[in-house]
Amino acid sequence: MPRNRKHGRHRAAIDRLSGSLRASMRTRIAIAPPVLLLIATVAAVPMMRSVLRTADQAGAEPPANADCTLIVPADPLSAPGLATPYQLTATDAAAGPCHEANAEQSAFVEAAILTGDGQLTLYDPLVVDKGTRPAAPTAPAQVPDGSTVGLWFGFNGDNLTLKSADGMTSLQQGDCVNGAHKSIFGQFAYCNAMAFFGQANQRVQDGTLKVPPLGVAKDGKPCPTTRDFSVVDQDQSDNVVTHYIATGDGQIAQNNKAGRAALQNPDRRTRTMAPKFADLANGSDNLLLTAFIDPALGCAPWTLPNQSSDGEPSAALPLDELSAMAGQRAPIALLPLNNPMTLNGNRPDADKTNLFRTGVNQGTIGGGGDDGDGATYCRNMFGDPAGIQRVFDDQGIFVGAPSVDPNMATNLFTFLAMRANGSFTELRCGNLLGVRNPVKLTMDGNGTVSDATLTPLGQTPTSPGNSAPATTMTAGS
Repeated sequence: MPRNRKHGRHRAAIDRLSGSLRASMRTRIAIAPPVLLLIATVAAVPMMRSVLRTADQAGAEPPANADCTLIVPADPLSAPGLATPYQLTATDAAAGPCHEANAEQSAFVEAAILTGDGQLTLYDPLVVDKGTRPAAPTAPAQVPDGSTVGLWFGFNGDNLTLKSADGMTSLQQGDCVNGAHKSIFGQFAYCNAMAFFGQANQRVQDGTLKVPPLGVAKDGKPCPTTRDFSVVDQDQSDNVVTHYIATGDGQIAQNNKAGRAALQNPDRRTRTMAPKFADLANGSDNLLLTAFIDPALGCAPWTLPNQSSDGEPSAALPLDELSAMAGQRAPIALLPLNNPMTLNGNRPDADKTNLFRTGVNQGTIGGGGDDGDGATYCRNMFGDPAGIQRVFDDQGIFVGAPSVDPNMATNLFTFLAMRANGSFTELRCGNLLGVRNPVKLTMDGNGTVSDATLTPLGQTPTSPGNSAPATTMTAGS
């Protein structure tokens, strides 16, 4: 069932400018890590706008179809299946087309390949529009005999539905999970994650797969993970780190030497090859952590060779979750029953929540004393010193770090505060705890968040000048 687009869950346009993806207060953040930016000069901005529509343009055009279908190739866990492009199409053609090069509709696939002796590598299968071909041949995938492969999916729209290729049983072959009880997760899905994490956890226990220690942040505390209450939002552990390269006319390629060579134009004046492509990234909590929060705190994410990117090291959702499993200290953030992506309609659904948890290596509700209680989750996030309080304690650090979107928030501190403000609303923490939103935002004359305050739960929040109302964010932010 498509998620309810009321309460601000309908995605607005996402626009990438000068190496950052702009997002409205209601949209999923979409981040391109600075170390991976392929185009970072002011001169590249007009080209980026041809690939990812600007907010002004989007306001003058009908909204893009936010519900798309991803056609999964045959044998998706095999080497040929990984190297076969997935195809994006509209779930309902009457609602308009879906195009991978449109950042509002881009879908992403991420794979992890674990050998029997504990060697782990990554691969990013490519997504193209249905009926088209990639701009360059995809990189061959290596899947040694006895390997276990997991797949995870992310989406910049609202609802991504997985579908088997015509005449195939791809979803059954891949043991793919899109939701429960005819209610899809929305932006997230996975294939064979239970088997992958089962093997990975075993390899960690027997010492053949080494998870690096988290390290110590600049604030003297352990580096955060995707299960840290200072990092999570209303729908933690969704979406992926994968990114592709794309052109304004819809050509798509993997981010590797072959792809970049195929998407270049000769510059006759300088007799050099000039890039004509932009980086296409998935709005992801994982990228927020690895590309913004970690660098600000002096931390480093776990990375491993990515077969589809010439063996260059990359972060990935499965690595983040294995790292969180190994190193996160209490309180540990696990998906609660009030997570918007695991609701069935507006009702909590334990089966759907457990299926999502399984896909990201979290125990099921009832295991280890965790009951999925939404009020407890809200209290830990907004009332525990390890929650959003850490962001405010580290304000001096985050103020000096770049914002994910300077048009929305002036620095990383104000961006994280804005995100927390919206998460309080989306998780309905006010109703669950009987308190007002403790995160108050201050806006400058341009409507950009320029400051924020945090009031202890249950106390009357202060009212800073030009304060902003509680922000409603898209499920998936």
